[in-house]
Amino acid sequence: MAIALVLVLITVGSIIFHFWSPWWVTELASNWSEMDDTLFITFVITAIVFALINFFIAYCLIRFRYKKERRSAYEPENNKLEWWLTVITSIGVVIMLAPGLLVYGKFIDVPEGAAVVEAVGQQWQWSYRFPGKDGVLGTVNPREISFTNPFGMNDEDPNGQDDVLVPSGALHLPVGKPVQILLRSKDVLHDFYVPHFRVKMDLVPGVITSLWLTPTRVGEFEVACAEYCGVGHHTMQGLVVVDEEPDYLAWLDSQSTYAQLSANKKPAMIDPSVVQGQQIAKDQGCLGCHSLDGSPSVGPTWKGLFGKTETLTDGSTVQVDKEYLKQSIMDPNDSVVKGYSPIMPSNELSEEEVNALIDFTIAQAASEGSASSGGDLAGQGRLLAEAKGCLGCHSVDGSASVGPTWKGLFGKTEMLGDGNQVVVDEDYLKESIVDPNTAIVQGYSPMMPPYSFSAEELDALIAYTKALSE
Repeated sequence: MAIALVLVLITVGSIIFHFWSPWWVTELASNWSEMDDTLFITFVITAIVFALINFFIAYCLIRFRYKKERRSAYEPENNKLEWWLTVITSIGVVIMLAPGLLVYGKFIDVPEGAAVVEAVGQQWQWSYRFPGKDGVLGTVNPREISFTNPFGMNDEDPNGQDDVLVPSGALHLPVGKPVQILLRSKDVLHDFYVPHFRVKMDLVPGVITSLWLTPTRVGEFEVACAEYCGVGHHTMQGLVVVDEEPDYLAWLDSQSTYAQLSANKKPAMIDPSVVQGQQIAKDQGCLGCHSLDGSPSVGPTWKGLFGKTETLTDGSTVQVDKEYLKQSIMDPNDSVVKGYSPIMPSNELSEEEVNALIDFTIAQAASEGSASSGGDLAGQGRLLAEAKGCLGCHSVDGSASVGPTWKGLFGKTEMLGDGNQVVVDEDYLKESIVDPNTAIVQGYSPMMPPYSFSAEELDALIAYTKALSE
């Protein structure tokens, strides 16, 4: 009897708690109220089934409780009961499925005249692309994706030159206007989910998926990745800002087009091939055997290597030029420098990747680090920030995001979560990158994953942060 009573109380309490709790569904901010209706219908039906099953169990605990004189009776089947269960279950399933199918029919039927925006996911940040004044998105090619072309824009397509690119920061949308969001992934499976909008859709590598909605309320709404995409999945957050149309148009006009960004990148930054070569060297493990600072290692240091005359194991000498470097990369054990073992494995790099590696090696002969001037260092830092997903959580225009904005950050006095104050200098920035959850700025969560950057990469990131504060 006591167990049956407890079961009844738990059942009733669970239902009351669910429907009276204020957090079981977020406030609606789009046209998809049908999603809420479908969800509510599903909850009602499942709540009825949940209650009936538990009440039946409680009834059985009382009605068929143990008595010494009672004996069980064998009843092989009950056709009438089976028919009732089949019919009632089928009706319940149809009631739950039908609204969902009707809503899905509307979900895939994009209204005519809907604006188009592209959301691009990568580990672990969101970036966005809008059509320019021609109203047409330019074509993209995954093979064109690079440090200097993170969207993979096709240079040959004139429709793409005026595309508005938002590599970091919030996605702005106008209130009351239908918009179709095209979804593209650059690496693994992601999911674009805005709880207030009641829409979500997977980003599948190699496939363009989409969703559409009409924002109905001005405000800021969180974007989350709802598909596990790696160790930094929890940091893949962003914001959708719904503006009145004049504010939205003003924001859109303040963003840069692909043509403008391409023009600005070339004179201000280090040769993209050098940056690509550095990334290849890191990804392929080259820097595990070749140092960049002149220190001894398993293989010859790359600092000052280009143009140097080296003695080989067979006693001959060779000048380290492009041809020798190319041969050493493609057939590493053919001409080994004296004092080193023929242990370098062969690789399957493309000609473009080999040339990038050579450019990076040449750069080491002319600089102490991986860039030769402060401007180049800041440019490389920007490329690193884009490539590593830093700009998915830190804006560069002062807008709010998951982490503190980098605009005006360097030299600023920040209040930490423990109540202490700190001046954002080079030491603090290095500590925040290497051990990000030690000294967190007040108002932000300890969610940034640790990164393993080289000393040169840390200097580049800090130089970029400084540049944003000048």
